[in-house]
Amino acid sequence: MAQLAAVVGVGQTKYKTKRKDVSIAGMVREAAVGALEDAGLTWKDIDAVIIGKAPDMFEGVIMPELYLTDALGCNGKPMLRVHTAGSVGGSTAIVAASYVQSGVFKRILTVSFEKQSESNAMWALSNPQPFSPHLNAGAGGYFAPIIREYMRRSNAPYDAGIKVAVKDRLHGAKNPLAHLQLPEISMKEVEDSPMLWEPLRFLEACPSSDGACAMIIANEELATKSPRKPAWIRGAAMRSEPTMYAGREQVNPQAGIDCAKDVYAQAGIHNPRKDLDCAEIYVPFSWYEPMWLENLGFADVGKGWELTMSGATSLTEGGDIPWNPSGGVLCSNPIGASGMIRFAEAAQQVRGEAGAHQVDGAKTAMGHAYGGGAQFYSMWVVSSEKA
Repeated sequence: MAQLAAVVGVGQTKYKTKRKDVSIAGMVREAAVGALEDAGLTWKDIDAVIIGKAPDMFEGVIMPELYLTDALGCNGKPMLRVHTAGSVGGSTAIVAASYVQSGVFKRILTVSFEKQSESNAMWALSNPQPFSPHLNAGAGGYFAPIIREYMRRSNAPYDAGIKVAVKDRLHGAKNPLAHLQLPEISMKEVEDSPMLWEPLRFLEACPSSDGACAMIIANEELATKSPRKPAWIRGAAMRSEPTMYAGREQVNPQAGIDCAKDVYAQAGIHNPRKDLDCAEIYVPFSWYEPMWLENLGFADVGKGWELTMSGATSLTEGGDIPWNPSGGVLCSNPIGASGMIRFAEAAQQVRGEAGAHQVDGAKTAMGHAYGGGAQFYSMWVVSSEKA
């Protein structure tokens, strides 16, 4: 039987365009030290380190985990690297939690990162793949046709994505760690920004960020002794599917539906909109909010945009199910860390440690990440209560 596990410490760097002041090693150590301090622990208290990042070609450093052992205090300790494309931050957290839940380790440090200023993700994602057409358009060019198909099916208004872009940037303005700080952003400003990939405008897309996120995950015995309130992991799940196969549903992927059903069953979530107090969902392009609202069961198929337009997902408008109160991926996107940030921010909400973007009374929250061609999924539900 799986043991209980909880997040007892969270550390994040400030997310920005370029962290010229630190190397990758210095950046990951900054987040790790923050997590240790938050948990009231030292390096000696950590049994193992689980690290994750996006493809090595992003920064051109092959197997970076090998040279990060010093920075993360794990010489002589077990260290594991996780990789599931853009969902890797979430997957890394789940792998770390599984080692604690299984009883293999009592307390783990998990870290994910990206230093996009030392890479070119657009072209790193455009390399030719075997048996597939060459796509010189990066992630935005890949997902834009899927978004257009969603708009066609649902008859969503053209400004639903604009609404999300404004909402998340207003949320991000409450988060001092967020990369983009746009407290005066307006619907008109987003609409007037350049069109990058129809229908995605410049301000409907995520930034390119440097940053790292770290968490300490401990077993029940140690978590109950933590000086700060733990975030209990009530459910965690991963799913994947091929990028291309005959009849694949790309607008509402089956792997995402299955992953959500799994994590909800573990956590006792029957109606996610009512049973969750907030959610940190991986939305790198604004239109993916209404699409994921449907995929994750918050809204009926074809109706996700209506929930967005109603203000239900807005913290600043007093919505009943705030999505991305931290500002989300639309405000900070160090790709390898973006999924873990979602998981960590969900934990901070139920710990009551989210600061100015805290959702009042949040007891149960969801973290979500996706990656690849919307083919890798990782999700967890955390709570202020064990059960």
